[in-house]
Amino acid sequence: MLTSKERGYLRSLAGTMEPIVLVGKAGVTDSLFKQADEALTARELIKVRVLPRSGQERDQIADQLYVSLGAEVVQRIGNNFVLWRRNPEKPKITLP
Repeated sequence: MLTSKERGYLRSLAGTMEPIVLVGKAGVTDSLFKQADEALTARELIKVRVLPRSGQERDQIADQLYVSLGAEVVQRIGNNFVLWRRNPEKPKITLP
């Protein structure tokens, strides 16, 4: 569980990031889970964009991903949300 200070720090890092995972009309699929899992392992912090044609709400998709991937939702804004998951083997981000 992140503290508000840690969450704020991660939000500041995510502010300049471009979404690397896009949820399209196929919605949440096994390949989307795999892509998000690999991205979280490599980066620890990712931004996900939910395209309007996905047919699902941003919050539904965020909840499905963070629960399944063991991540935390750092921020939800517009059609985007930011996920964070610590990589215990090779941490990339040092939290304050």
